[in-house]
Amino acid sequence: MKVAIQGEAGSFSHEAARRMLPGTRIVACERSAEVFERVERGSVAVAVIPIENSLAGSVTEHLDLLMARKVFVQREFRLRIVHNLIAAPGVRRKELRRVLSHPVALQQCRDFLGRNRKIKALPFYDTAGSVKHIIQEGLLDTAGIAGRQAAKVYGGRILAAGIEDDKRNFTRFFLIRKSRRILPDANKTSIAFGLKNVPGALFKALSVFSLRDISLSKIESRPMRGRPWEYVFYVDFLRGDDQAARHALRHLSEVADPVKVLGIYPAV
Repeated sequence: MKVAIQGEAGSFSHEAARRMLPGTRIVACERSAEVFERVERGSVAVAVIPIENSLAGSVTEHLDLLMARKVFVQREFRLRIVHNLIAAPGVRRKELRRVLSHPVALQQCRDFLGRNRKIKALPFYDTAGSVKHIIQEGLLDTAGIAGRQAAKVYGGRILAAGIEDDKRNFTRFFLIRKSRRILPDANKTSIAFGLKNVPGALFKALSVFSLRDISLSKIESRPMRGRPWEYVFYVDFLRGDDQAARHALRHLSEVADPVKVLGIYPAV
């Protein structure tokens, strides 16, 4: 089975995919949109995407893609994230002038970057990809921020380990597929719904869960494309595909438009 990820070998997405689906063939993609396109086309069976970090928050591009694309979340997984400052062999820390990494990773290391202001932080498409680029290009004034595995894969040297702001740093990943498949022990649901910006709209939407004693574990909003000043709300609630959840979703469809079930899966 082939699984798509965004990023290079040695990335955190690569590690999450390896742990969730041991023995599968991993297909690396440079862009997140390509990951979703491969799932929709059927060129890969599934994909693993980061959706939320405990320090930096949600990966908003992936929220938007989940809403726009015909995919379904089947599983979630949490991975402990340890960031390292990685440079080419022989480079000393005092020689560094730039550091490259994925923007979400840079956000997770703001304290370290604040203490080292002579090093300019620049966004890159991937954590492990930043290390690969530095080694291949022979950059002697630049380091990447990535996991330990990236240094091993590309021959980099770790100059500082564990530079994330907080040691309780976790990233939540989704396993997505084209078809709707619900595992037997699924007890958590992710949805997205749109509301007009009118008084009481959010209260009416959330009341469908409160009336049925359904607990929400997360809620956040994103702008709705093509409908200025209207918003999509992303909600996780702690029920699977049971009668109460189905009634709540039917009730929600009376006050919200659109309503999309993004996935139903076992909580971790």
